[in-house]
Amino acid sequence: MPHEKLINYLQQVLPMPTEKATQIAETFRIKEVTKNTFLIEEGKICNTSHFIIDGFARMYTFDTNGNDVTTMIFSNSMFANDFTSFFKRMPASESLITMTDCLTCYISFEDLQKNFHTIPEFREFGRMMLINNCINLKQRMLSMIQHTGEQRYTHLIETHPEILQNIPLKNIASYLGVTDTSLSRIRRDFATKN
Repeated sequence: MPHEKLINYLQQVLPMPTEKATQIAETFRIKEVTKNTFLIEEGKICNTSHFIIDGFARMYTFDTNGNDVTTMIFSNSMFANDFTSFFKRMPASESLITMTDCLTCYISFEDLQKNFHTIPEFREFGRMMLINNCINLKQRMLSMIQHTGEQRYTHLIETHPEILQNIPLKNIASYLGVTDTSLSRIRRDFATKN
């Protein structure tokens, strides 16, 4: 069943009966997306929120020097969207592109709002997602300040080793806040220690 990962995720974030999780999941549509497809384009309003069933995507923008900066990497069982654009209905300040072929469940802004107003469990799920996203954002901000590139790389390897096989190293370096050269050194040192 294509919605199975989404159902499991809903129940992981907010324990609820399978019937209710299934009702919510069925409001999402399934979409196969090829590699290098934009799910969100900078300057356009984000109209859908994607739950990645299988595959990888990255959110990116450009710094003041025109360098491509990866701000987030999304993998299996993660929601991917530009929350500011999606909820405030304003042009996105970042782009979201698939890095591999992806299978997603997606929901439109209108259907999501309908769920919030008609399914109490979905409203509570949304509240839990908001809390989790705020916590994750704060942890990422603090990590960029308090941890070294080596520590951030080690954490990435420990929590999401599959990213290294599916995302180009230049994008991983950007995400970790290090240069390509620094990432090469970090990887070499990590391999020597392990």
